[in-house]
Amino acid sequence: MQSLARAGRFAFLSLLAITMAACAGQKEPARKLLADIEATVTAASTEAAKYVPDQLIDVQAKFGELKASYAKQDYAAVINGAPPVFAAAQTLATAAAAKKDEVLKTLDDKWMVLAGTVPEYATAVQNRIDVLRKKSSKKAAAGVDLDAAKSSLDQATSLWSKAQAAFAGGNMDEAVRTAEDVKTRVEAVAATLKLDLAAPVAKS
Repeated sequence: MQSLARAGRFAFLSLLAITMAACAGQKEPARKLLADIEATVTAASTEAAKYVPDQLIDVQAKFGELKASYAKQDYAAVINGAPPVFAAAQTLATAAAAKKDEVLKTLDDKWMVLAGTVPEYATAVQNRIDVLRKKSSKKAAAGVDLDAAKSSLDQATSLWSKAQAAFAGGNMDEAVRTAEDVKTRVEAVAATLKLDLAAPVAKS
């Protein structure tokens, strides 16, 4: 019986030693896989956070699970689970680039429309102010604060210069956002002047 007990303990210790050796052999590959994933995610994180945030969050969550397995010394789980996470991490950069191109194309289209309408709107408003300042337009100008309208138009014109500067600097997001603000301001001034910007501009 003692011999059997000793044999059993020996077998258990041998299995434990083999298991520990196997775990030790998996530790370095698991560590390297985690390092590769982390480096890939880090390299893509800035653009991914801006253009494909959901994908980035998903990869980061799965990477966190792998790190938790590594901390528990479950290196086999890391080795088995790392390939799909690494593949997902590698797609972040290309997905972000594709989304960025799509966003920039949309912004460029919006800018082209705004660049074609805002200056025309501003000119129409200025022409309306000039007409209402004439003595012959005294009746039409009744109740209209032309000085305030002119001041608001000048502010919008100044803001339009900032939009153009942003466009020239390649900051399309700011350029479009500012241009849309200018358009809103100019339309507001036109409304106070009872000017329909959608109507054909009358020749003076």
